[in-house]
Amino acid sequence: MPHLTFPRRPLAALALLLAATAAGAAAPERTPPMPHTATPQATAAAPLGQHGLIVIAHRGASGYRPEHTLEAYRLAIAQGADFIEPDLVATRDGELVVRHENEISGTTDVAEHPEFAARKATKTIDGETLTGWFTEDFTLAELKTLRAKERIPQVRPGNTRFDGQFAIATLKEVIALAKAESRDGRVIGIYPETKHPTWFASEGKHLDGSPIGISLGRKLIDTLVAEGFTDPRRVYIQSFEVGNLIELKREIMPRAGVDLPLVQLYGDFGRDTPYDFVYNLRTGADLARIYGDLGKAIPGGLGKATFGALTETDALAWMKAHYVSGLGPSKTSLIERAPLPAKRDADGDGRALLATRNTGFVHPLLGRALALGLQVHPYTVRAEEPFLTQTANGIDQSALGEALQLYGLGVQGFFIDQPDIGVAARKLFLEQSKIAPIAK
Repeated sequence: MPHLTFPRRPLAALALLLAATAAGAAAPERTPPMPHTATPQATAAAPLGQHGLIVIAHRGASGYRPEHTLEAYRLAIAQGADFIEPDLVATRDGELVVRHENEISGTTDVAEHPEFAARKATKTIDGETLTGWFTEDFTLAELKTLRAKERIPQVRPGNTRFDGQFAIATLKEVIALAKAESRDGRVIGIYPETKHPTWFASEGKHLDGSPIGISLGRKLIDTLVAEGFTDPRRVYIQSFEVGNLIELKREIMPRAGVDLPLVQLYGDFGRDTPYDFVYNLRTGADLARIYGDLGKAIPGGLGKATFGALTETDALAWMKAHYVSGLGPSKTSLIERAPLPAKRDADGDGRALLATRNTGFVHPLLGRALALGLQVHPYTVRAEEPFLTQTANGIDQSALGEALQLYGLGVQGFFIDQPDIGVAARKLFLEQSKIAPIAK
């Protein structure tokens, strides 16, 4: 584990560092001001991040505004994020919109629209049965009549004051925002995720039973090209599935004349399997055509491959050679946690919600990936107590402390719901990592 050398600094800096790992973990609720609207300015040549370290605004500044809204993205940019993350799903008329899932009852007011009551449906997506309303059964114009709401109001009650105010955003609108806010030497990137690509391309059906048949990867690249947003320094493309990333690298991007970095997301290493593996094995698809000889790099082949199989050195080497530039593991898979005997009230609000402690074990994926020259961007740092943990030596850990720990372990960036905390952690990490002469 890398460790920092802390020089003698002013007491204020030391106090900030100690606060990162002290009790009272969750940051107090803040309402940062809404930033002004910037004017477009071409600055595509400027680098992103600092010293190779980036801050990725997870669904925007979703700790302060309802997720995946232009207002959440705009605030994240104002707070200093380098990348904003849009999750992409498709509409009935083939437009890409920004929602965490294609089922939208948890993040919009669709249930309050009687004109759409008949579109409520039950579908099984990636093996999970869901009842609600789905983007593929609405045109873009219809979705634009809905308004966003806070997804986890029990955790983020302050965000509910924005319920009903913000529209569903399109990918084109997110790109336009990133362009407009790139000014004065600063460049904003986007980090899109294709959500359920097998569902949209092969398995899913509209409410009337007709197949969806939309390639999210092709739609994404077509949109990026059409909008002139193809600088590889400004775009990472991520997915929990494997086959669609390979198709992007092997077919879709070369055909479009672009080459953007791809990031393999990971579910739970031991329990989860990329859904496209499950679907293609079940339907008897031509695995060699889809995956090449990836199966030879996995003990037991694709038929026994969990996400954990994709953490092994041979698999990682194959992935780097054929499609990936980076990896996106869960922070709890990367840094193992164990349950506490009893939950703690770490932030003093009268509710005991901190439930785990780090074991001290860091999964070897991190070292293997860094040795291969891969980027590692874990998800998701969040400031609220239910998402936090203790350090291995029993100190209640804040989001700032967690971010410092991740940078210290060697990751090049992370997804965070409160981008201002990520930016503060990077600043502190870089400042306090400098070795100063010892006073005599």
